[in-house]
Order: sequence, then C-alpha cells, then structure tokens
Amino acid sequence: MIKKLSAYLEDKKIPYLMTREPGGIDIAEKIRSIILNPEHTTMDARTEALLYAAARRQHLAEKVIPALQKGVMVLSDRFVDSSLAYQGYARGLGMEEVRSINEFATDHLSPDLTLYFDISPEQGLARIAANQGREVNRLDMENLSFHDKVREGYLILAKQEPDRIQVIDASLSQEEVFCSLITKLRCVIEDI
Repeated sequence: MIKKLSAYLEDKKIPYLMTREPGGIDIAEKIRSIILNPEHTTMDARTEALLYAAARRQHLAEKVIPALQKGVMVLSDRFVDSSLAYQGYARGLGMEEVRSINEFATDHLSPDLTLYFDISPEQGLARIAANQGREVNRLDMENLSFHDKVREGYLILAKQEPDRIQVIDASLSQEEVFCSLITKLRCVIEDI
C-alpha cells in the first residue's frame, strides 16, 4: 500500500518522504540486519526492543526530523506502535515500558495519523508465503500465537488512541484497501 500511495502522491504532485523502520538510513539498516536476521533466534526481547529504539532514533535524527522541519510529509512503514505491539505486548515486556524507551528515543515525536492494516495472522502469513520476492525475517518465523498477540496489541492501541490510529480491513481487495486508506488520509490532509 505504501508504494501505491507513493505513486498516488506523485500524480497529485504532493511532496513527501517515504521511509521504513527499522532502516531508512545506513546505520538503521545495519541494525535492521541484526534484528531481523533469521539466524538470531536467541535474541533477548529487551535487546530486540532496545535495538529497534536505537535504529528509530538514528533514523529520526538523520532523515525524518530534517524532512519535517522542511514541511515535508513523511510516510513511514512502521513506527513506535510496532514496538509496542511486538515487543511490549507480544513479547510481554509491557507496553508502557517499551513506550518509555521509545519516548526517550523519539523525544516524544508522534505521527499525526497511523494506519493499521488489520488482517488475521493466518491470512497475513499466507500472503507473505505467496510473495516470493519479499524477505522472510526472524519475526515472520514466529509461531501463530505470537502473531495473534501482535494483532491483539495493535487493536488495543487502536482502542486507546482512536483519533490517531485508524484501522483498515486489509482482508479486502487491494483496491478496496487503497480506497479506505485515501478516505482516512483525507480526514487529516485536505489536498489528497
């Protein structure tokens, strides 16, 4: 969807920066390779959470904050909510504990809008398996109950912050999902 949105924004001549987490810049991409490496199955949950926060900080400092200071819209594939759902909730570290280290890392920076694409873990994992060009990382290899907990964590966050976190039914067709995405963006950005 982010690639489809990127093309849409280019057609509309709306300036934006597209990026991802973890990654987006050299240092964060190196941290990403450590976090998501399928060989690192023994990584401690706290180590994982701290590495995500470290990658996030460097990414913000080098790429996101400078873009925001120039008035550029930033589209990021994942941000703090992912750490809250994955490490805080599914790994059992506690959402508030993970939120605390990320508030330090982000200096309390938060998105104006977060779109959560909700799909059952079974369907999501089936899509990953069917997409032969996509990387399969260490988190994709987790068991189904882990992915159920991640989804549960995201839905808890969406209930806690319904104005910021908008849920999109990702089980629908790509066109239906994209139309829903644009509708939700129009609530925040007038020119879309």
